[in-house]
Amino acid sequence: MNEEFIGALEELEREKGISKEIVFDALESALVSSYRKNFGTSQNVEVDINRETGQINVFSLKDIVNDDEVENSNLQVPLSIAREFDPKLNAGDVYSEKINPAKFGRIAAQTAKQVVIQRIRDAERDIIFEDFTDRENEIITGQVQRVSYGNVYFDLGKTEAVLPPAEQIKGETYTQGQRFKLLLLEVKQTTKGPQIILSRSHPNLIKRLFELEVPEIADGIVEIYSISREAGSRTKIAVFSKDDDVDALGACVGYKRSRIKAIVDELYDEKVDIIIYEKEIDCFIANALSPSKVEKVFVNEKEKSALVIVPDYQLSLAIGKEGQNARLAAKLTNWKIDIKSNAQFSEYLKDSELEEDTFREKFGYSSESSYNDSLNNQYKKDDIEDKSVE
Repeated sequence: MNEEFIGALEELEREKGISKEIVFDALESALVSSYRKNFGTSQNVEVDINRETGQINVFSLKDIVNDDEVENSNLQVPLSIAREFDPKLNAGDVYSEKINPAKFGRIAAQTAKQVVIQRIRDAERDIIFEDFTDRENEIITGQVQRVSYGNVYFDLGKTEAVLPPAEQIKGETYTQGQRFKLLLLEVKQTTKGPQIILSRSHPNLIKRLFELEVPEIADGIVEIYSISREAGSRTKIAVFSKDDDVDALGACVGYKRSRIKAIVDELYDEKVDIIIYEKEIDCFIANALSPSKVEKVFVNEKEKSALVIVPDYQLSLAIGKEGQNARLAAKLTNWKIDIKSNAQFSEYLKDSELEEDTFREKFGYSSESSYNDSLNNQYKKDDIEDKSVE
């Protein structure tokens, strides 16, 4: 039986990662509880389990006192009786009496079983918590297990995780058995064990997907500067290359758009705009308003605000549906952005009785550029609709 017991512990350690020592400690505590359940809570007891053979020894510990000083037979033993077993014992020593665990009652055995099961459960929960805590903010693949009250529960193999409504992509459906890539957002320790919160709408999901699909980002050659996202609709991601020989845009898009397509397919066909980050804020703002062309950018460094002038026919494109393009550009750059068409700007100058140079000095400073000649704007001009896969 002891060999079977050791074998069972080794199998438990392999399957669930629970150390044999944890089970030995749990069993020792369980036997102590069982003994006290059977023979009285006030008794002192010691349990020793041989880690190699599984041999269990239970000892009742009692203080040796003179024959006329015995007050509690559960905790004390007369010197005369103790010397029957070992003549060398004296008053003040501790007498250890071996007990047969087989004599424990049914209730005591049930108590031992419950203690062991609970300790194993606690150990399993601790292992799961430690394992998934280290993986917070990483991509994880899960299979839809069930949907209940708007929450989607995913099977992660060792445990279950929840995707709450606030972290779901609007319009996305979840069917039992489907597999999704998700962001492990948070791991909480609760009275019922670890609670794992997942996300499909967090901007960091985009970041992790790019790290998976683009080796240059994973290797640190191309870096992600910032991300702005409206989950299920559109995302803008600003990237730059630390190596002049590596094209950040080309690396992210991939051959025949293979990399960006793999990311978009994972995001419920969410549009993804790849923006080239520039240190010059006016250039960065112009890039961020892709796919619209930008003619002038007036920048106020103190207030972190910018006025962008676009061609008349591209005003609606620059602003975007319900202001989405401008809103995402503002989040991406962390600047306040106001957009005017050429006609609106000219009318404003006229009404204000200002020359453009005067306005520039008053606002801050401006940059006029023909971004069409740059690689970034070439992407915006010709390929944005193709590479921001719909």
